[in-house]
Amino acid sequence: MIGERELIKLFPNFKEQVQPSGIDLPVDEIYIQSGPGALLENKKKLPELEKLEPPLYLLQPKTAYLVTIDRKIKIPKGYSMLYLPRSTLLRSFIAIHTAVGDPGFYGTLKFLLYNYGEFTYTLKQGEAVAQGVVFKVKGSGEYKGSYQELE
Repeated sequence: MIGERELIKLFPNFKEQVQPSGIDLPVDEIYIQSGPGALLENKKKLPELEKLEPPLYLLQPKTAYLVTIDRKIKIPKGYSMLYLPRSTLLRSFIAIHTAVGDPGFYGTLKFLLYNYGEFTYTLKQGEAVAQGVVFKVKGSGEYKGSYQELE
């Protein structure tokens, strides 16, 4: 795991969000699913989305949302990032479901947020919802998948 001094060097655009063992990742936009999706024979059809209005997001009980993080991230070659939920969300019955950030990925991070609770949860735009923890990866290539954005 990479500590704060190395994180600041690797991710200077996130300097204000660096913590002792990770990077706080603040929410930017939140979307709700408004149409179907599919994964058939490795062909992706992502669902249609409806953007919620910021700055206060009212997360309804038993509902899933797609969350974007407020700036693009570049994971350097030789490093990988795991995304973990902030403990305050977990203590509030809110979960963040994530994937692995591969070496060389550049783009907008998107996570699934789910309100497991019985009540509405209010989340303000700009609040940290996850923390990225960075690890060195030996012998890695670079991400070349369909979610790679142009720098």
